[in-house]
Amino acid sequence: MSTSSTGPAGPADPTDPDAIKAEIEETRAQLGRTVDELSSRLDVPARAKEGAARAKDTAVETYRESPPAVIGAGAAVAGLLGLLVWRRRTKPQRQARREVKREARRAEKALAARRAATEKMARKAAKRSAAAQKKAKKKAARRTR
Repeated sequence: MSTSSTGPAGPADPTDPDAIKAEIEETRAQLGRTVDELSSRLDVPARAKEGAARAKDTAVETYRESPPAVIGAGAAVAGLLGLLVWRRRTKPQRQARREVKREARRAEKALAARRAATEKMARKAAKRSAAAQKKAKKKAARRTR
């Protein structure tokens, strides 16, 4: 906003009430346009309706130009939606199968760990037994001397 404006007759007097009123009115009009533009940008439902109307018009025009293509696209969209619905309905079953597999793997690992521990204990016992036998043989050999 400037303090001096130029009119058709040249520079206007900054203290002229008519010039000030004209400048205020111009600023109000500009502010009104800005507010209208912002409110139209922020009106999401109206923008969504406009987008849907544009999409509908495009689909109708495309159908008029090439009906088989639109029918094929519609069938593809219906198939995709059917697939999504089917996957959503069978999701709990898939999750249950995955959980059963996880539990089986956990049980298998636990069993393998138990087997390994048992084998380790058996090896230690065999080692101790062999050591004890060796010690007994040495003792018996000393006695016979």
